[in-house]
Amino acid sequence: MRKNIRKKPHSPRYTALREKGDRLTLHSPEEALKLVKETANAKFPESVDLAVRLGIDSRKSDQNVRGICTLPHGTGKSRKVAVLAKGDQATEAEQAGADIVGGDDLVEKIASGFKDFDIVIAAENMAPTLAKIGRFLGPKTPNKKSGTLTNDVGTAVKEIKQASRLEYRNDKAGIVHMTLGKANFSEEQLLENFNAAIDALIKAKPQAAKGKYLVTVTLSSTMGPGFRVDSAAATKSSGH
Repeated sequence: MRKNIRKKPHSPRYTALREKGDRLTLHSPEEALKLVKETANAKFPESVDLAVRLGIDSRKSDQNVRGICTLPHGTGKSRKVAVLAKGDQATEAEQAGADIVGGDDLVEKIASGFKDFDIVIAAENMAPTLAKIGRFLGPKTPNKKSGTLTNDVGTAVKEIKQASRLEYRNDKAGIVHMTLGKANFSEEQLLENFNAAIDALIKAKPQAAKGKYLVTVTLSSTMGPGFRVDSAAATKSSGH
C-alpha cells in the first residue's frame, strides 16, 4: 500500500511572498513581472525565470522545440566560452573576447578531460573533429541549430559573452525553461526580454503540434513563487 508522503512545508518567507498572488490567477506579462520583482528579496541578485509548458508530444522527434533567441538586454550572466577554430577565425574569436581558443590542440585537450568552459563554439571546418569529443561534450557539442557551429564565430562569441544569446529546448514534460535576466533589471528590460523569448517559441512551433501551443506560462525569481501569465496576453505582447 502506498504511503502518503507529507510535503515539506514552505518557509515563512515563501509563504509571506505567496500572499502577493496565488498560483491560479492569470496576469498580464507586466503584472507578473512586477510581482516577480517585488518578491525577489533574497540576499543575492535573483534571476528572473520563464517556464512555458508547450502543447507538444515530446516523445515525437518532429514535435520537439529547440533553438536560440537573442535577448535585447541579455541575461545578466557571464559564461566562459571556448572556440574551436584556426587561422583568421581563431583571431576573430580572440578579438571577440573568447576565453579559450584552439584548433586540434584544444580538441585533444578536451578529449583528455579538460572541462573549464561553459559553452563551445566551433568553426564549420572543425566539424569533422567533433566526433572525437562529442561524448565528452554531450549537450555542449556545437551544432548548427543552436548557432554554435558557425563560420561567424566572432558574432557568436560576442552574443554569448554579452549573455544576449539564449539557447533553449523542451524537457521530457514539454516545458521550456529560460532565464530572462536579473531581478534588478527594470520592468521594461524584462518585458522586452520576455517578448523576445515568447516570440522565438511561437516561431519555433512544430507543424505537427496541434491544439493550444502555449499551455501555461509562468514567471518566477530564483527563490520566489511563480506567477502565471495569460497565454493570450503573452502572445499579444510578443507581437503575434
